[in-house]
Amino acid sequence: MAFAASAYAQDAQQAPAAEGQSLQRVEVTGSRIATANLESVSPVTVVGAKDIKLEGTRSVENLLNNLPQVFADQGGSISNGSSGTATVNLRNFGADRTLVLVNGRRLPAGSPRNTAADLNQIPAALIKRVEVLTGGASAIYGSDAVAGVVNFIMNDNFQGVQLETNYAFYNHQQNGGPAAEASRRRNFPVPDDKGADGKIKDANLLLGGNFADGRGNAVAFFGYKKEDALLQSERDFTACSLGGFSSAERLNCGGSGTSFPGRFFTDAGQRTVADASGNTRPYVGATDQYNFGPLNYFRRPSERFTFSSFSRYDISEQMRLYTEASFHDDSTVAQIAPSGLFGFDASGANAIRFENPFLSPAWKRDLGLTGPGDTADALIFRRNVEGGGRRDDQRHTSYRGVVGLKGDVGNWTYDAFLQAGKVLYSETYFNDFSNQRIGRALDVVSNAAGQPVCRSVVDGTDPNCVPYNIWALGKVTPEALKYLQTPGFQKGSTSQTVQGINLSTDLGEYGIKLPTTSRGVGIALGWEHRTEKLDLATDTAFETGDLAGQGGPTLGVAGQFSVRDYYAEARIPVLEKAPFAESLTLNGSFRRSDYSTGQKTDSYGVGAEWSPVSAAKVRFSYQRAARAANVVELFTPQGLSLYGMSGDPCAGTRPTATLAQCARTGVTAAQYGKIEDSPAQQYNQITGGNTNLAPEESDSYTLGLVLTPMRNLSLTIDAFDMKVNGVIDGLPASTTLTQCLQTGDPKFCALITRDRLGSLWALNSANIIATNQNLGMRSTKGIDLGANYGYKMGAWGGLDLSFIGTYLKEFKQEDFPGSGQYDCAGLHGTTCGTPLPTWRHKIRAVWATPWTGLELGLTWRHIKSVKLDATSDNDLLAGTFVKPDESLAARDYIDLVGQWAFNKHLTLRMGVNNALDKDPPVSGVVAATLGNGNTYPQVYDAMGRHIFLNLTAKF
Repeated sequence: MAFAASAYAQDAQQAPAAEGQSLQRVEVTGSRIATANLESVSPVTVVGAKDIKLEGTRSVENLLNNLPQVFADQGGSISNGSSGTATVNLRNFGADRTLVLVNGRRLPAGSPRNTAADLNQIPAALIKRVEVLTGGASAIYGSDAVAGVVNFIMNDNFQGVQLETNYAFYNHQQNGGPAAEASRRRNFPVPDDKGADGKIKDANLLLGGNFADGRGNAVAFFGYKKEDALLQSERDFTACSLGGFSSAERLNCGGSGTSFPGRFFTDAGQRTVADASGNTRPYVGATDQYNFGPLNYFRRPSERFTFSSFSRYDISEQMRLYTEASFHDDSTVAQIAPSGLFGFDASGANAIRFENPFLSPAWKRDLGLTGPGDTADALIFRRNVEGGGRRDDQRHTSYRGVVGLKGDVGNWTYDAFLQAGKVLYSETYFNDFSNQRIGRALDVVSNAAGQPVCRSVVDGTDPNCVPYNIWALGKVTPEALKYLQTPGFQKGSTSQTVQGINLSTDLGEYGIKLPTTSRGVGIALGWEHRTEKLDLATDTAFETGDLAGQGGPTLGVAGQFSVRDYYAEARIPVLEKAPFAESLTLNGSFRRSDYSTGQKTDSYGVGAEWSPVSAAKVRFSYQRAARAANVVELFTPQGLSLYGMSGDPCAGTRPTATLAQCARTGVTAAQYGKIEDSPAQQYNQITGGNTNLAPEESDSYTLGLVLTPMRNLSLTIDAFDMKVNGVIDGLPASTTLTQCLQTGDPKFCALITRDRLGSLWALNSANIIATNQNLGMRSTKGIDLGANYGYKMGAWGGLDLSFIGTYLKEFKQEDFPGSGQYDCAGLHGTTCGTPLPTWRHKIRAVWATPWTGLELGLTWRHIKSVKLDATSDNDLLAGTFVKPDESLAARDYIDLVGQWAFNKHLTLRMGVNNALDKDPPVSGVVAATLGNGNTYPQVYDAMGRHIFLNLTAKF
């Protein structure tokens, strides 16, 4: 099959045993009991090596994001808020609730900034298959398997030499549309068509061979990959940031109030620089806001080196020694718009003084400075256009090793192993401003020679200070930028060690089986000990919040925990070849986890498989899963950060909340109707860890039907119902604000602090507390569908058809107990986050032509439309919106691929994804982080046609 939709229809079915031979027993994801049956009681989607090559993608994250069960998370198309990693998010329960395994063993935390496993550590070219199990699996694999498990089975048994080279790029015709028209109305540059950009080059070498007369095998893999950057300025629909400025009729370019040449709050109102002479004029938001989009990376550049090795050696017929080793080094840069003065508070010691020689008469007039000794307060928002974009240079280097012994002792099989993994992280943040130096560089006086100098140079407190002249156009000097632009440094690591042993047997060998079946009871028993450590150190610039463009301090974190697990699993055949029961099997599993933090959890599951006839199977499973808090959630110090919200109900000239409501949040009568809202829709919050967090608990149910009415046809339908309680998260700041406005409850209102301007964003003193707690609930229901059909066409070759689709019935959230639930299925936005379409599917046809070695494939991918969450009739979501932002339209993508095997040594593949060059849907309102360039590039094919070529040589 070209694409396997379930474990029942895998790409490599077990062949019948030859006479006198027994079937080989293997483990299937979701069970530790080795069995000759390749089916699973829980639904498992399998993507084989051939499918991966047909996808044409060289990133594991994009491979998984094409599956309907997977929702967008961190990846190469995230810039503002990027962790530098790539993660997988099953059922939208969050990447931390998806367990990632390699050959059945977990990966370490991907980064001290994002503890979810980093998919960049896994080379796509080395994957034999991917098994995706959705639903709780903590009883089998331990903590984090709340939403499910993604198990990468690697090509660890290879003989020969294989060399692959790959080249890919994007081809895009600028298709125009409402977003492009918005740019043209503002006279912003709109790019021309792109013949080839966003280029990707990679090459890898696979070596393997047997030794010791076939008793051993060793495999080594070397890989290199480089991806070019792609700016938002290179696509017409991202040439300007729409940013919530749509009108009733059309999309409009918005931007940031931290503008160029500046936005100055003075006694004369909001003013800006008019010319090189220092004249001033009123600041007009509609035309003066800064278009921050074009300099943001639409896809980050990266360079990656990988190495993996696998070996096995049969010490005896009953004992095998095996090893795994892997290394990856990934460097990437996340670039966003320039830094600057993000609401610099020029008051008190930083007040503007009459003696500043840069001040023109117009500025002295606007500031109310009439004579020597006078000072004026101002709030300054100015973009550092002269210095260029902020560049976050991130590097992750990982090492992982496994050594183990497995074999047989009598009727028992055993697998004892040790594994260790470590990720080193370093970050250098360039082109940000120092808040402390801003104050000094703006405090300018004339020296004895009549030259403008910093006051701190005159009094000796900072002899390196260089004056910063923002009071007239074209007066900022390179020397001033060199002084103001301050790098920030972070470094850290994550480490993981695991020791474990698993024992399993077929108790039928001891006569333990039911009289109604010939198969014995299978059991597995095991023990694991795991230690997780994490540390992140930040320099003074980060830790003190001195970097102006960070939204607050970035604090270091360090901590560790360990856990001891004891687990057992049983598979009980009940009936075999009975009336209305070709087979009936029951499954049960249990795990006890004891954490060094004092927490204890019990995870368990039960399942049943019933085949009334050989061509039909009904399967059911229930899983209670648990997830303990990770090091970041437990130990992160509290600090300031940003969150997204469509608007402050108490801001603007016509607030949507009443004065009485706003007073509950700290608004005075004098401020009401005069509070400036955040143009960028970003506000301040305080986040941080909590060492008293309890483990999350989840319940998941699946009920499915597998049909194989004929040899070459399989059909699957699986309903799922999943729920997690005690979700570890900070209470969303927007929810706290809404609850305070609507109820006046002190437990919410006490968490809100407005600054002296009445805003929730302008000064660092404004914040809403959103530290980690065990809060509300998330639940989801839906149906997974799959089908595979192979048709032999005689002289015309063969045709393989495959289908996989997911219907999302609901995705409900409750922010805290008693707050009420809201359903995000079919929605996206600042509350619901990434798009959650109610239907997604993928249909593929592969034609094995009658011409030797030639295969052709076509794939249709569909993503149903979604609406903005503010359009919901649920009071917890309902909000103001305009027609152009109401929905993101459906998208249908056609992918084409061809493969030609010249001979048994050489194969060429060529293809194009998004062959029709469909633009992504765009909106003026998108979720923070995952929303980038007015759309969701981790969800939609945002960059145009993706053309790829692959040449594989085997010897």
